[in-house]
Amino acid sequence: MILTAIVAAVIGWLIRSGGGAPDAPIRIDGTRVVVENQTKQAWTGVDVTINAYYRVRVPSLEPGGRLETPVVTLETGLGQRFNPAREHVTRVEVRATDASGKPVAMDWDEKK
Repeated sequence: MILTAIVAAVIGWLIRSGGGAPDAPIRIDGTRVVVENQTKQAWTGVDVTINAYYRVRVPSLEPGGRLETPVVTLETGLGQRFNPAREHVTRVEVRATDASGKPVAMDWDEKK
């Protein structure tokens, strides 16, 4: 009985405090790609590429910041947009530069 109360209290605390494992820095949420800067430094020149072909670029992503965009907004160099009716996201690459000038490189692969 006491153990049950303790477990319930801990679970309640975790839910209220947002505890538990943090979200992955790159994830696919339905038809959206989400990239979070989970570092303490701002990123500049942030390129997000899906399936090695479709890309979006944002000038910066602040520490703790989040880029969330529909996959249909990503396009090739020739302007062809990603079409989720014809293909699905298998790979996401994020490239940027942090505030100290070091490269940022993160990858997500559906197979991993």
